[in-house]
Amino acid sequence: MTDAGLPAGWEVRHSNSKNLPYFFNASSKESRWEPPEDTDVEKLKVYMAQNTRKPEGKIRAAHLLVKHRDSRRPSSWKEQNITRTKEEAIDILKGHETRIRSGEVSLGDLAQTESDCSSAKKHGDLGPFGKGEMQKEFEEVAFGLEPGQVSNVVETASGVHLIQRWVQILPDAVALERLHNINNE
Repeated sequence: MTDAGLPAGWEVRHSNSKNLPYFFNASSKESRWEPPEDTDVEKLKVYMAQNTRKPEGKIRAAHLLVKHRDSRRPSSWKEQNITRTKEEAIDILKGHETRIRSGEVSLGDLAQTESDCSSAKKHGDLGPFGKGEMQKEFEEVAFGLEPGQVSNVVETASGVHLIQRWVQILPDAVALERLHNINNE
């Protein structure tokens, strides 16, 4: 048994893509999101609370991007060569904004089909990010939003965006919730 309460050969690792802890067995090369059998759940809870990375100073947001011909890369997964003007892109985005604010559709659902960013596949989710990791105009607006709030149109070199700040779930809180559910099965 390790200090983390895991059976021999198992360790806790961190997924950068999901920003969550996972469990890895170095000898069998098995990885899994749930703790392995014979885990001392109480020891693991303590270990996770003390050792899991916390994304200090980071927020999580989603966005819907509409590119235009003057964007720094005027192409996307939807369109090889984007020819619309900046004004046309803003008009399109304002139409999306109206639908989102009316409650007709969520930003994430609309981003899946209408965003020119590859994050569309993930409902526009950009994952956790800190200051200095995004374009300045984007970052200033995103950090100024309250969780759940949607921005007005934001212009960057990439195009025009609507941004929605999400509530950040700390990785250790997710892991502890998962352990709680396992413990109560």
